Amino acid sequence: MTGPRLRGFRSPFAWRDYGDLYQSDEIKMTIQRTTIIGVVSLVLALSGVTAACAHAQLTGAAPPAGGDVSAAPDEISVTFSERREPAFSTVLVRDSVGKRVDKADAHVDNADRTIMRVSLPPLAKGIYIVEWRAVTADTHRTEGAFIFRVGE
Repeated sequence: MTGPRLRGFRSPFAWRDYGDLYQSDEIKMTIQRTTIIGVVSLVLALSGVTAACAHAQLTGAAPPAGGDVSAAPDEISVTFSERREPAFSTVLVRDSVGKRVDKADAHVDNADRTIMRVSLPPLAKGIYIVEWRAVTADTHRTEGAFIFRVGE
């Protein structure tokens, strides 16, 4: 296999014939696969496609996160973007000094598994912290906290 030659140019590979190496079907397939994977990866990276974030997000709460309520609520409910796994999900409420004040009956709502609820005794005026830990139906763990104020 000969091609055009440049006058005075001597290839550093002139001592070896690589023609047979690139004729192998296995080598051709490897080069094609590598090229295809590289092109597809580049297209996806440039198009902005990213992996989906499968962790559930807190989408609502009653009383609202950071909110003020004039009267103490009977329960706290938190709503998520994904269904909860009841055996591994919980909500608890603490007062401003860290003492747990809920009735320890946190549960995922039977009608809507994106909602978790916990009952409360009568609360005094003050600041309360709602902590939640939850596992989604696809086993992703998520947790967080927010505060609300009663009568302030």
